[in-house]
Amino acid sequence: MILAGLSLRDLEYVVAVAELRHFGRAAERCAVSQPSLSAQVRKLEEQLGVALFERTSRKVLLTPCGEAIVSQARVVLDEARRLLALADGSDGGLVGRLRLAAIHTLGPYLFPHVLPPLRARWPDLTLILSEGRTDGLLEELRDGRLDAVLLALPVEGEGLTAEALFFEPFLLAHSAGHRLCGAPGLNLNDLDPSELLLLEEGHCLRDQALAACGLTARGGGVHATGLETLRHMVAAGAGCTLMPLLATRTAGGGAADVGGLVAYRGFDGDPPGRTIGLAWRASDPRARGLADLAGLLRGRLPAGTAAA
Repeated sequence: MILAGLSLRDLEYVVAVAELRHFGRAAERCAVSQPSLSAQVRKLEEQLGVALFERTSRKVLLTPCGEAIVSQARVVLDEARRLLALADGSDGGLVGRLRLAAIHTLGPYLFPHVLPPLRARWPDLTLILSEGRTDGLLEELRDGRLDAVLLALPVEGEGLTAEALFFEPFLLAHSAGHRLCGAPGLNLNDLDPSELLLLEEGHCLRDQALAACGLTARGGGVHATGLETLRHMVAAGAGCTLMPLLATRTAGGGAADVGGLVAYRGFDGDPPGRTIGLAWRASDPRARGLADLAGLLRGRLPAGTAAA
C-alpha cells in the first residue's frame, strides 16, 4: 500500500462515522454529501484491504479491525492538528478550532456566562460545544476528540492538566410548601434522607449530593435523568434536592422557580458545593492558550460563586 494514498480528510470521515454510527450525520458534520463520504470510506477500506464498518439497514457498527484503525486515526489527526498549530506560529495560543465540553449539570448554565468574554478575547476561534458525563468526557479528552472540559474537580488520571476556576455552592431546592420553608436556619442535618431526590447513577452530582449529606450510595427509589427533570420533581412535591447555584437561575438572572412552585435556600456556615475546573491534555501544544482560557474564566466569576 502506498502511504501517499492516505488522506487526512478520509480519516476524518472514518472517525466521524465511528463516533456517530451514521453515514448521514457524519456527512453533515464533515460538510460533504453522504454519497461522497460513503464513497471515500469505501475507497479507504479498499486501500487498507479491510472492512472498517459492519453496515446494516438500521445501524453501523465498527468491526474489530475498524476499532483499532479508528483509534489510530484519532492519533494521526491529533498529531496533524499539532503540526498545524506549530506551523501557525501561535506559540501555544488558541487558534483554529476549540472543542470545549462541559458536564450536563454545568454546561447549560455556565456557557451563557462564559461565551461573551471568550468570544471577545478570541474572536477568530471556532468553538464546538458539547455536553456529557464526566467519565465519557474524560475519555474523549484523552482520545483527542475534545480539547478541554469544564467539570467538577478533582480529575484523576495521568496526562491531564486541570486548573480550578471557582467554588459553586449547592442550594436546597424544595417545594413552596415544604416543612423547611419557615425554618430560621438551614443545615444539612435538617434534611430527611428519605426526601432526598437524586440524579440517576453516572452523574457526578449524584455522588456529590450523597457525600455532602453523609450518605452512602443508594439504589432504588425514583431518580431523575437530568437537572430539569429533577427540578420539576421538586415542583411536583416529590421531595427536595441539592441544586448547584448556577442551575437555580434563569437566563435573565431570576430564580428558576417553575411558576413559583420551587424555592431555594442556602445553607448556614460553610455550604456544601463543588469546585469547577478546566481540564486539558498536558501534551496539547496549545497548553499556554488553554491556561489563558482558565485565567479568563477565573477572572469572570459567576455571581454567588467564590474563587477556587
